[in-house]
Amino acid sequence: MQLVELKNQYETYLKENEFHGEPESLYEPMNYVMNLGGKRIRPILTVLGYKTSSSNTEYPWDLAHSMEVFHNFTLVHDDIMDEAPSRRGKPTVHIHYSMPTAILAGDNMLILAFNKLLKSNYKNKYEILELFTQTAQQICDGQQLDMDFELKENVSLEDYLKMIELKTAVLLGCCLKTGALAANANTNTQKALYDFGIFSGLAFQIMDDILDTFGNSQNTGKQSGGDILAAKKMILYHLAMHFGNSEQQNRLTELFDKKKTNPETRLSSTMDILNKLDIKSKAEEMMQQYFAKAESTLHSSGIEQVKYDELLMLNEFLKERNS
Repeated sequence: MQLVELKNQYETYLKENEFHGEPESLYEPMNYVMNLGGKRIRPILTVLGYKTSSSNTEYPWDLAHSMEVFHNFTLVHDDIMDEAPSRRGKPTVHIHYSMPTAILAGDNMLILAFNKLLKSNYKNKYEILELFTQTAQQICDGQQLDMDFELKENVSLEDYLKMIELKTAVLLGCCLKTGALAANANTNTQKALYDFGIFSGLAFQIMDDILDTFGNSQNTGKQSGGDILAAKKMILYHLAMHFGNSEQQNRLTELFDKKKTNPETRLSSTMDILNKLDIKSKAEEMMQQYFAKAESTLHSSGIEQVKYDELLMLNEFLKERNS
C-alpha cells in the first residue's frame, strides 16, 4: 500500500473521531490544531510498525491516533513556550484562541491520548502504555533541556543531538515499536524498528532546522529564520560554533544573547556566518548520515525487506520534503 493511502485512511479516521464535549470552547481548539494538516508521519509509522509483523489489514488506527494526538499536544505547548505566531500557515492555538485555553486544550489532548491507549484491547497493552509513558517523560526532559540550552553559552554538539533525540526522535521510535507490540512482534523486530525511528527522527529534526532557516515560508508555513529570530540555538548554530573560527564563535555568542542583539540584526548577521561556513551543506551531510544509519539498522535486522520497504519509501519522501 502506498504511503498516501495510509495517510488518507488516517485522515478519514481523524474526521470520524473528532473531539466532542462541554464546554465546546475547550474542544474546538483541540479539533483546530488536529485539522491544521501535516504529513501524519507518526500515525503512519505506527501502522508501518504493525505491518512488519502482521498481515491483518485492520490496522491499529486507535494507537496511531493516540500518537498523533500526543504529538499535537506537544506542538500546542511548544508554540506557547516559543511564542510562535503561526503553525502550518495558520495562527497558533494560543494566538487564535487564548493562552489559557491553549494550555487547557493541550493538557486535555494529553489526557485523552493516554485514555485511548488505556481503552485499547491489545495483548501487549500494558507494555504499550509503559513505552508511551516513558516516551512522554523523555520528551518533557528534552523540551526542558532545549530551554536550558538557550541560557547556556556553551553546549556541545553531542549534548544538542541528545536533546533532539529526546525531544523528537523518541516519539518516532515509540510509534514504530507500538505498532510492532500491537502485532506481537519479537523483541529483535521491536528493537530494530525503534532504532530506525531514533535515527530517522534525528535526521528529521536536522531537516526541520534547515527548512526553518533556508526554506520557503510559503512551503513551511512558518516565519523564515524563526528559530534565529527567537535566538534558538538549533543544529545550524552548533555546527557554526564547531566549524567557525574564534571570531565567528564570539560573534555568534553575542548575536544569540537577546540582551545584546535585536532579532533583525541577529538574523542577518547569523545568515552571513552560516553562508560563509557553508553550514547548510554540512547539516545536510549530517542528516543524510542519520538516514543511512536508519536504513542500515533495518537491513541488518533480519526482517524481510518486503516487510519494511514502505519505511524506506517514507525516508526517501522525507529526504525530499520542502515543508
